[in-house]
Parts: sequence; C-alpha cells; structure tokens
Amino acid sequence: MEIILLQEVDKLGGPGQVVRVANGYGRNYLIPKKLAVPATSGNLKMFEQKRAKLLRLDAKNKGDAEKLAAMLGELTAVIKRKAGEKETLFGSVTSLDLVDWLTSQNFEIDRKRIDLREPIKALGEHSVPIRLHREVIASLKVRVEAENQPEKKSEAKTEEKPETKKED
Repeated sequence: MEIILLQEVDKLGGPGQVVRVANGYGRNYLIPKKLAVPATSGNLKMFEQKRAKLLRLDAKNKGDAEKLAAMLGELTAVIKRKAGEKETLFGSVTSLDLVDWLTSQNFEIDRKRIDLREPIKALGEHSVPIRLHREVIASLKVRVEAENQPEKKSEAKTEEKPETKKED
C-alpha cells in the first residue's frame, strides 16, 4: 500500500514523502492516527499544493531544533542515586529520570526522543543522544553521583546501651 506521510514517522519518513508500507500498518495505524493518507491521485494533487508550506514549516522546526540542541549541549544533568562500594548503582537512571530533570530546567522533551538504549547503571559522566528533529541530534551530558549516605548509627547505639538482664 502506498501512502503519503502527513507527519514525521520514526524509521519511515517525513511529511510529504510517498512510501510503501504493509496494508495493515497503513490501514490500521497510520491512517486512523492521521499520520498518513492513501496515495491516490486526488491526495497527491492536494499534497503538491501544500508542499511549499510544509517545507517552510519543516525548515522552521529544524532551525528551532538546532537552537535547542545548542542549549542542551551546554547543560550537564546531575542525578544523584544510591550507590554501592564498586560505584554501581542500586537501580538505574532511565529516560524518565532525564525527562524529569529536563522538565525541572523548563525543557519540554518527549521521553521517546531520548535515545537511551540501556539504562545508566554506573557512576560517572555519560553522553545521552536526544533526537530533536530527523536531522538534528543533541547530546546531553549526564553526571551520575552517589547520594550522601549517612554513617551507620545503629552500631553506635547498640554499643552505648549495654543489655541488662533481670535476675529473678
């Protein structure tokens, strides 16, 4: 089935492209979600008229993405987690943690745009790619630090209070 994409679809193409997809994928997913229309002669003519407008909009989005990539390139996300003796984390840092940090810094980026293949499970600095546009990929520096863990006070308390047994 041939379709005309109305929006950018990951690993398929951008707006205005005519692509061939499986019938079920086009009919059951892309067309109902308004991501594409069937590639009929009428739709092709209509889309040719809208092409200039879409190209201008795409150029504007790319320019905005480049500015955002420059801003993200200057940032370093500092995330604190509990860690063990060998600098391994109890848990991990995921894309949701990065979205929360970016939201706290007033950046609205969708979780699906963060290309974190595997969660971060070690302390130190990491570079995480963020797809802002199909042609623009930003790199966010993430520094994972250990939380300040309090000293074990439970041992000190047991030493201070000796046990007293009642004798009958």
